[in-house]
Amino acid sequence: MLIGILQTGHAPDALRPAHGDYSDLFQQLLAGHGFDFVTFSVVDGEFPPGPEAADAWLITGSRHGAYEDHPWIPPLEALIHDIQGSGRPLVGICFGHQIIAQALGGRVEKFEGGWAVGRQLYEFGGEPRALNAWHQDQVTVKPEGARVVGTNPFCANAALAYGESIYTVQAHPEFGSAFIEGLIDKRGAGVVPDHLLSQARASLPLENDNQMLADEIAGFFKARVPA
Repeated sequence: MLIGILQTGHAPDALRPAHGDYSDLFQQLLAGHGFDFVTFSVVDGEFPPGPEAADAWLITGSRHGAYEDHPWIPPLEALIHDIQGSGRPLVGICFGHQIIAQALGGRVEKFEGGWAVGRQLYEFGGEPRALNAWHQDQVTVKPEGARVVGTNPFCANAALAYGESIYTVQAHPEFGSAFIEGLIDKRGAGVVPDHLLSQARASLPLENDNQMLADEIAGFFKARVPA
């Protein structure tokens, strides 16, 4: 199965030598499931010819806002509609979660409650999940027909499902503790409040459920693409 990764941002320069770029993080996250990958750096204007260029699709995170005026945002929203129309499975993570919601009629804004960084607890179908987050923007109004499948008191629309073919998550299962530590050190100071960075640093040794969510994403793809 060929997974098309739509890369909407780049990892910080200081973190790439050790961790790779965002596309690399997702390939590492989904390793062992028999997938092949092709990456389109849409943030740099590189787009696939259409939904048929891959069996399933994944939209990465980004430091950009879905509501910002970038030339690659409108064609990405058009591609989201085309993928939805094709019936191919689509997963969105963080910015991917947000841009899919915006493209399909929801609203994305800077959340008045501020930032979520580091390990956060969510409820998925009544089960607790610990996942890393790094965001200020949120889906504040979900699109009509979208189902909330993950939530917590800070982020009401933490995971959404659209029909049977689209699944999106605000948190970052591709961010391990070492990557979060790098973000704290290289991207957080002066941007994220100090007390939140301190809390995130303190939670670095704690376990998370990244692999559980990775396995669910892999299962989501496999259940919707004929072998």
